[in-house]
Amino acid sequence: MTKIDPTIPFAVPISPIVEFWNDVLAPKVLTYRHILEGGLSHHSAQVFPRLEIQNGARVLDVGCGFGDTTLELARKVGPMGHVTGVDCCPDFVDIAQTELRSSGLGNVEFHVADAEANLPEQQYDSVFARFGTMFFVNPVSGLRTVRKALRPGGRLTHIVWRQRAENPWLAAARSVLLEHLPQPDANAPSCGPGPFSMADPTLVRNQMEAAGFTDISFEKIDAQVLVGRTIDDAIAFQLALGPAGEVFRTAGDLAERKRSAIETDLRAVFSSAHHDADGIWMNSASWMISATAP
Repeated sequence: MTKIDPTIPFAVPISPIVEFWNDVLAPKVLTYRHILEGGLSHHSAQVFPRLEIQNGARVLDVGCGFGDTTLELARKVGPMGHVTGVDCCPDFVDIAQTELRSSGLGNVEFHVADAEANLPEQQYDSVFARFGTMFFVNPVSGLRTVRKALRPGGRLTHIVWRQRAENPWLAAARSVLLEHLPQPDANAPSCGPGPFSMADPTLVRNQMEAAGFTDISFEKIDAQVLVGRTIDDAIAFQLALGPAGEVFRTAGDLAERKRSAIETDLRAVFSSAHHDADGIWMNSASWMISATAP
C-alpha cells in the first residue's frame, strides 16, 4: 500500500461556492444534521459492504461532512491503514474532529480543504465520496484532481443522486414551491450545480472518461430516507435546504408573503408519506459509481 506524505499540503478552500456553503448553508445543515446524516447513511450503508478497500489501505473521504463515513472507513482499513477526511466547511470538520476524539480511532485525520481544486497526488489507494462530487463546479476538472490523488490502479467510489423523479424526498417539495414561486434566477448565489447534476449516467461516464478514469460502472441504490421527525420538522427542513429551499430563499419577500399557503400544501405532502416512531420517510434513489485510476 502507498504511504502518506505528511509534508504535502491541502489547498485552502477559497471560491464563491465555498463561501456560499460556509455563510449560507452550513448553519442550516447543522440544524438539520439529524435528517441529512441519518438519511444519507441509508445509502452509504448499502455501499460500504461492496467497497473494494483492503485492510491497511490509505483512503481519502471527499466531502466528509461530519465524519461518519470517514470513521467507518477507518474501521474498515484497520489500524495499519489510514483515512483522511476533507470538507470545505470548517464547522463540519470541527464536529468530525469531536466525533473522532470520542471514537478511540488513531488512524484518521481531517482537513478543511477544497477537493475540487487541489489534492496531494498519488497518495491514496481509494477515494470515497458520499453526495459530494455532484457539487463540483467543473466536474471534469474536479474528477481529474481526484484521479490524480489515487495511485495507479486505485479506485474511486462515489454516490450521487439519480433523477429528480426518482427522489420524491426532494422533488415533491420543490414541485409545491414552484406552484407558488418563480424558478430561481440562474445568477443567484448557489451551492454549485446542484444535487442532480450527476444523475445522467451517460453524461457522468463521459465526464469520468475525460478525467482519465477507466472501468467505470454504475449500480442503483434505493432507500427510504428521513425527511423529518414531525411534519413541522419536515416542512422547516425543505424550506431551508435542497431544491425547495433554494426556490424559497431566492424568492425573498414574496416567499414570506406566501409562506402560509406553501406550508399548507407541504403539510399535505408529508401527511401522505410513511410515518413511524422515528419520523417521516420518503423514497430516494442514488448511483454508486466506481472507477479505476490507470
